[in-house]
Amino acid sequence: MVFFSRIFLPLLLFMYIAVETYLKLNHSSLCDATGCKLAGELLKFNPLYLNYLGLVSVFVLIILGFLSLKNRLIEKLFFTVLYGAVAFEATILGYQYLVNPEPCIFCLGIFSSLLLIGLLSQTKNFILLATVALSVFIGLNTLAINKNKAYVTADGLYLIQSDSCGHCKKVKKFFKEEKIAYTPISVAEVNARSFLKFVDISSIPVAVIKTKNTIKIIRGDKDIISHFKQDKTTKKIEVVPTQESSALSLPSNIFTATSEPGCAIAITETHSCEDENKSK
Repeated sequence: MVFFSRIFLPLLLFMYIAVETYLKLNHSSLCDATGCKLAGELLKFNPLYLNYLGLVSVFVLIILGFLSLKNRLIEKLFFTVLYGAVAFEATILGYQYLVNPEPCIFCLGIFSSLLLIGLLSQTKNFILLATVALSVFIGLNTLAINKNKAYVTADGLYLIQSDSCGHCKKVKKFFKEEKIAYTPISVAEVNARSFLKFVDISSIPVAVIKTKNTIKIIRGDKDIISHFKQDKTTKKIEVVPTQESSALSLPSNIFTATSEPGCAIAITETHSCEDENKSK
């Protein structure tokens, strides 16, 4: 059983990664799921390098597994490398699971293989191994991680706003009076904050008008209201509920924004914004 778990199983895992690496070099893959494709987009480098790292790590695991059959010190080193690999893979897989609409099947295969190697190699310490992996998943779930989700999906009007922002209330009141259809997006959404940071906007409300070929951004209650007063045809804009989708790619030459002040964006509303709301 020791030979099977420390040498044979790691060898199968090595072959599994090698086959996937070969297929990727030939523009193919063992897994054709969307999660696998999006997983590669999350990396800061070419996904192939992660495969190479996996091959080297499993090869080291095979050598240590063979040497550990007769050496207790090498045995400890074997489990150190194994536990490190489980923690690393749990981090990668956990992040993919939180960000992507579906997990990467290839990564699930590696993670499951490592857990099986750990279970059969030393059953009494498997609880420790499982605890390490579970701790990684729990830790990642406590973070506000951006998900591959688009809010501005269909043509129409979107308003990035907050319920406690006085400037936002003015715009929403105007839209209601003029019967202008729009989709509200809370600034508490991590993706909304990231989007505003990307276009260097630090206050709300922000109106996003999406058409077939352009996206127009208007910041500040006065400029938003002024824009719609001048363009009555915007009442005909139809908006569908937000849907999950891949991240929206926005050309840099389609943004227009004003310098109209609004409620500052922070983890909570700034005092200046709250004080203004109370005074009204």
